[in-house]
Amino acid sequence: MSGKEYGIFLPIGSGGWLLSTTAPHPEASYETNKRAALHAEAIGLDFIMSMAKWRGFGGSTDHWGESLESVTMMAGLAEVTERVKIWATTHANIMHPGIAAKMYTTLQQISNGRAGMNIVNGAYAGEFRQFGLWEEMSHEERYRMTAEWTEAVIRLWTEDSVTMKGDFFTLTDCESRPHPRTRPTIISAGRSEAGREFQAAYADGAFLSADSMDEMKALSRDVHGRAAARGRTVKTYSMLTVVQDETDAAAREKVGRWGAGLDRGALVAMRRSWGVPDERARVWTEDATGEQAFQTPYVSGSAATVIEQIATIVREAELDGLMLIFPEYDQDLLLFGETVLPGLRELDARPTTEPQPPDQ
Repeated sequence: MSGKEYGIFLPIGSGGWLLSTTAPHPEASYETNKRAALHAEAIGLDFIMSMAKWRGFGGSTDHWGESLESVTMMAGLAEVTERVKIWATTHANIMHPGIAAKMYTTLQQISNGRAGMNIVNGAYAGEFRQFGLWEEMSHEERYRMTAEWTEAVIRLWTEDSVTMKGDFFTLTDCESRPHPRTRPTIISAGRSEAGREFQAAYADGAFLSADSMDEMKALSRDVHGRAAARGRTVKTYSMLTVVQDETDAAAREKVGRWGAGLDRGALVAMRRSWGVPDERARVWTEDATGEQAFQTPYVSGSAATVIEQIATIVREAELDGLMLIFPEYDQDLLLFGETVLPGLRELDARPTTEPQPPDQ
């Protein structure tokens, strides 16, 4: 495996990752995700990951109105793949740590040691009010809860009996056997102070977002440094959408066409889910450009352009890898595997500095 890791964010929610009436609209089906996972394995990607989503955003596309459950879907994909890492997502605020510990031990067996747990702490009220499971917490309290939850899971993976009485969870002579032979990878996404502190203390991989390359580099360095101070290593990743075609102009045409179909209704609902007041979300969305159809930063162009852009991002932001999103997973993944990934692997294999001539 190369020094940099590249994987995909699976289209577990209907519509994939574009809020657009004119973009491809992947189905939230196991078969769609199975094909994407098998493509990822075939072309040589390193991991596949799926989100956990409990409520969509409506709009004219009913964005994410249909979605699958992450852990059970990934268990199926673990069975049909052999090499890629299998990273599922679990909400600490609604899944008891005792149940999560056993679920991921099972996933670790199915995948023969490839399982990973992406831990999220449930900050979007609308997803959980529908279940009667929403609790108001400050951002810092939510991360304290998640840290306690993670401590409980790790102990259940390694200890025969766990008794703990915390601020959020109570375990009494709690057993969770068998233990995983190797601990599942722990993943966490976040950019706040509390999020980066959690990543440094518990995660093996941290997903970061930023408003500029310089900010991304600073965040990546910060997580690496915080982890090193604890004697730990945490890899840093970010998310990126890839729009590829034979020429730069053809890729730009796709970006423009898909942006023109921006689903403003879904965008308003998404922003409300972030805690933006309704009126502000509506006003903000009225002024939104087609760029807002993309939920992540994106690169576009021919294979050569995409290679150059991805290599620059990973190098300049000092990332350990990227989780990639594709508008059309079937054809885009195969094209990427044939024309882009080999070039990235070749660049990764090169020495970071040119060899110097010997002293004369």
